Amino acid sequence: MSKLSKEYLKQVINLIEKISVEEEDAINQAANMMADAIQKGHKIFAFGCSHSSLPVQDIYYRAGGLMLINPIFAPGIASLDIHPVTMTSGLERLEGLAKVLLDNYPTQKDDVLILVSVSGRNAVPIEMAKIAKERGTKVIGVTSRKYTEGVTSRHSSGRKMYEYADVVLDNKVDKGDAVIEVEGVAERFTPASGVTSTALLHALITATIEELLKRGITPPIYVAANVDGGEEHNAKLKQQYKDQILNW
Repeated sequence: MSKLSKEYLKQVINLIEKISVEEEDAINQAANMMADAIQKGHKIFAFGCSHSSLPVQDIYYRAGGLMLINPIFAPGIASLDIHPVTMTSGLERLEGLAKVLLDNYPTQKDDVLILVSVSGRNAVPIEMAKIAKERGTKVIGVTSRKYTEGVTSRHSSGRKMYEYADVVLDNKVDKGDAVIEVEGVAERFTPASGVTSTALLHALITATIEELLKRGITPPIYVAANVDGGEEHNAKLKQQYKDQILNW
């Protein structure tokens, strides 16, 4: 393995270790919020723009994952499959789009919305958090405190996404995200937020499952469809939790 590859892995491991120590209380608080919603029959939603949508996709319809995650997918910013790809940067700064999305997804009082935005500065995740909070939905924000505190808001309110969140989970990356710097390259390179945000969300899901078990609730877990009996298992649980699972 190359020297810089080892350095990248070392940097990511260090960030995850920081998350393990420094975000424990926030993860537990968010997990309790999730467990409360699930226990009372409410729904769990999750959203992110472009690359911030990838950690959301990693906890949705995933073998070994919690079945009750309902992603919000927005045309043009749910992934990077549109061209030119630079359009995604413009769309996530568009005020008013978040309201259109939430008006078409049945988020309600005491539901939970997980929002991922590394910088937390763009209009869509900011408005998503603001509107959800106004409607009584609990908001879990996944962001980088260093990044978001080092940039200005791109929303007319002047606020950032984390300011509307009930719980903030810090993915620990620096402003700009990249972690490697060497002589001969002016820019830092190789981002870490995809790894740390995904690790945070899986840690949150794991803590939620643990909390449900403490309450005597058997959590609905996906079994891989490629395992014999997996599809039948999933179909049975989907029927049982049909009021809390929307997108399947």
